[in-house]
Order: sequence, then C-alpha cells, then structure tokens
Amino acid sequence: MKIVIIGGTGLIGSKLVAKLSERGHEAVAAAPKTGVNTLTGEGLADALAGASAVVDVSNSPSFESEAALEFFRTSTGNLLVAEAAAGVGHHVALSVVGTERLTGNGYFRAKVAQEKLIEGSSIPYSIVHATQFFEFVRGIADDATDGGVVRMAPVRFQPIAGDDVAETLAGVVLGAPLNGRVEVGGPDQVRMDTFFREALAAWDDPREVVTDPHARYFGSELEERSLVPGDDARLGRTRYSDWPGSK
Repeated sequence: MKIVIIGGTGLIGSKLVAKLSERGHEAVAAAPKTGVNTLTGEGLADALAGASAVVDVSNSPSFESEAALEFFRTSTGNLLVAEAAAGVGHHVALSVVGTERLTGNGYFRAKVAQEKLIEGSSIPYSIVHATQFFEFVRGIADDATDGGVVRMAPVRFQPIAGDDVAETLAGVVLGAPLNGRVEVGGPDQVRMDTFFREALAAWDDPREVVTDPHARYFGSELEERSLVPGDDARLGRTRYSDWPGSK
C-alpha cells in the first residue's frame, strides 16, 4: 500500500516512514525538502497519485496564534482537496491531547480548526491525539524557567516516546478509518511538578523546580486533567526512565 506521510522528514514522520517501510508498504516522505509543499500545493498531486492513505504529522513553524491558524487552515485545506482528487481513502492526522481544553492558547485553537476541516471533508479520517513527547520535555522545562526556577503545576502529566507515537500512527493508518479520535499517552501518569523535579535531577540540572498551581503551560493555566488522556486511551510501552534521552 502506498502511504504518504506529510511532514515525513521530521521527528515523528521519519519514524513512521521507517515503521511502515519495515512492514512492506510504500511509505513516501512528503515535505518541502522532498519537493512537496502543502502551503503552495507544489508537488502534492504527484506525491498523492496512487496513494491509499495520507498521514499528516506536519506542524506550523510558528506557534503564534494567527500564523499557526493560517498554516493549518491552508495546509490542511490544500491537502484535503488534493486527496479527494487523488481518491485517497483514509486521512490520518496527528493532534494533541487536551487541544479542546486549552482554548486560551492560540496554537491549540489552530489545531481545533484543523480538526474541524478534517471532520467536515469527504475523506474518511482518523485523528490521533497524543500527549507531549519525551523529546520535548526539556523544552517544556525551559519555557517554564524564570531565572534559576522552573515553575510547574501539580497536575497530571503523561508524556510518551516519539517511537510509541509513530507505532500508534502505523496501526491506525493500516486499519479502517475511525471517523473519530483515538488518544495515546505514555505508560505512566505522574504529577507534572514531580516529573520535572526528578527529570532535572537525572539531567544534573541545577535549576529548582517549584510547585505552583498557577504555573502556565505555554501561556495556558492548567486544570487537573488538561494534559492527560481518558481512561480508554492507548498506551505506549516506553517508560521515561528507560528512554535513552532521559539522562
């Protein structure tokens, strides 16, 4: 089966290309560096010719509200039109657990807009909501740092390895379209402040982690379950302590 991965040269996309190729499928990495640009439409028709499914793991280069909204509206709109013309039978999109709960953040509002476009199209679809990746936890700590202090809310946190996200996406795209959402998170749910206190200690990072119920997550104040999936979520296998980048 030919499967086109939009954003296929990035963190999750490259992992997904490898996993699908190992299973014997024709996995096409589509990105500007491979001559496919969903914002302009360049190379899109050729890339989608003969494709049974498309997985969109692309991301906005800017997290600024208007820029992110413009990216997802334009890119997703162009992609869905091209898929309909090519007869693609399954559109899979990677999104974020908690998107609908973090509407105070412009980036998450843009992701909601993207999902509405997908739901309103004629293409059978599946949307995968993933928790934050292990690969980005250092960036979360840096964003929450003020001086030598990292402020974290004592809310639930359930990050996941990028490899496990790619494995979930592979299973979803090879299955029947859900015409709905599935959530995936890491195997362990912990308190966010506790997680980062232990993580920074493992990194030999001298910054102090301070518990602050009003600490913001990329501009949004969090509630108890803002960042974690529901009880029926699929779970990754890799624990953060076993992940190579945890130390």
